[in-house]
Amino acid sequence: ISLEFLMKREGFTVCVATDGQEAIDKVRSEAPDLVLLDIMMPRKNGYEVCQEIRTDPGLQGTRILMLTAKGRDTEVSKGLGLGADGYMTKPFSTKELLAEVRKLLGM
Repeated sequence: ISLEFLMKREGFTVCVATDGQEAIDKVRSEAPDLVLLDIMMPRKNGYEVCQEIRTDPGLQGTRILMLTAKGRDTEVSKGLGLGADGYMTKPFSTKELLAEVRKLLGM
């Protein structure tokens, strides 16, 4: 099941980016409450996107949940150190993901 389908089915408004630069552009134009951010992306990786969001004063309220197959402690520490609000390692269940999304959004 795709994340886009899952989040829409749960009633969230979804905007999808296919690479890191597009993600930054869309975050700046759409100002989402939450970004689900994969580490491995073309053009800019998830760490770079996270860092750019965190250094933009207009996006300070944006929550970032990093999703990755890289679950080593160093990757988790790096993501959280750059300002991610949460970190989930693939594979994860849709139930776990939705619980984390709702927690980060204060639902």
